[in-house]
Amino acid sequence: MIRVLAFALAMLPMVAGAQELLPDATPDDQIPVDEPAKGLADGTGAMLRGLDKVSGVSSDISLNVGQSVDYGFITISLRECRYPADDPSSDAYAFVTVTEKGKPQPDFSGWMIASSPALSALDHPRYDVWVIRCKSE
Repeated sequence: MIRVLAFALAMLPMVAGAQELLPDATPDDQIPVDEPAKGLADGTGAMLRGLDKVSGVSSDISLNVGQSVDYGFITISLRECRYPADDPSSDAYAFVTVTEKGKPQPDFSGWMIASSPALSALDHPRYDVWVIRCKSE
């Protein structure tokens, strides 16, 4: 317990310093339309992967921007997908919303990053969802 507390205290300056590195960050989870992300291209959709942790079955989920799909008893919506313009296969950034049927608030709403799935992950007792790549056609 003491090690965990010491680690958390040691990381605090790094987290506080991260705010200084992002002076143009907006309080919303979106990039303003009038300030496009430098070096990123907009995809027409995304390939996601879903895992039902109870049955152990994974499925690929293909979504177009603005589309929603039911996966088990959750609904997955894709608002946008972006990828590095100079190397499309290197990474993907997708704004995804996951809502459990019957709940008014989403279980997850934010950017998922293909190269770092644990950085911003869905926390659901039964399902995992992560981004594989953006679609450009």
